[in-house]
Amino acid sequence: MNIELRHLRYFVAVAEELHFGRAAARLRISQPPLSQQIQMLEQQTGARLLARTNRSVSLTAAGQQFLQDARQILNQVDAAAGRAARLHQGETGELRIGFTSSAPLIKTVSDSLSTFRHSYPDVHLQMREINTREQIAPLNDGELELGLMRNTRLPDTLAWRLVLREPLLAMVHRDHPLAAYAEISLQQLASEPFVFFDPHAGTGLYDDILGLLQRHGISPHITQEVGEAMTIIGLVSAGLGVSILPASFKRVRLSEVVWLPLTPADAQSEMWLVWSKHREQSAAAIRISALLTASATALKED
Repeated sequence: MNIELRHLRYFVAVAEELHFGRAAARLRISQPPLSQQIQMLEQQTGARLLARTNRSVSLTAAGQQFLQDARQILNQVDAAAGRAARLHQGETGELRIGFTSSAPLIKTVSDSLSTFRHSYPDVHLQMREINTREQIAPLNDGELELGLMRNTRLPDTLAWRLVLREPLLAMVHRDHPLAAYAEISLQQLASEPFVFFDPHAGTGLYDDILGLLQRHGISPHITQEVGEAMTIIGLVSAGLGVSILPASFKRVRLSEVVWLPLTPADAQSEMWLVWSKHREQSAAAIRISALLTASATALKED
């Protein structure tokens, strides 16, 4: 049996029109080839589908059943094609994104995610909170399509694009003497008890902030080591020391904490969008990357 989709479409047109001439006009083919194709279809099915006279065309019982099935098959094919097209265009499917704990606090990132969610509600965003260093392996392995991470040393297998460059701010308790300053230098933090990341936590901010201090000749007096930035903020709010974090964390508002600008021009941190060079990006990944890039560009222009 060698029935093609065009045979089904031809038959449906004749069955609905019950007239070969009108069906041929609807299909934009001539009548003789249409009659031949219907005859071939009947030969393939081994059933008489149409009762023909010189004046009329009608469906046999087999033809009525075949019409129902043909319509269902054609509808399924059209639906399958539509689903494939939407997936190819990035309107459905799943998008797996890794992100550091600070990424959702960055307005550029949260606005882009919100816009994507409203524009493409049928794409399932699978967001996985994971530290910068720990994103590298799943990005290489294809477990993640995209990663939002702090600037760090990447293997040659990964590519990146700048999403945001933001200032690093000092963070002190409101009763600390430094809280009265409009801005401070790194040297003013040199002798203070410092709340910082555990070196094994895997966050890119560890190298970022420690590198800044070392470039300016400061070895911080670290008295508390923790795994998460939110814990750092909590300990500073309890008066257990001072710290440095990116400005995006100011969105976590605690009345006990005062954020202070730092004078060095290089007191900055970057958020990167990272992906594998050797894996084809889905349309959904390309769409959300474009949103993040557009938001970053608009931020620079403002």
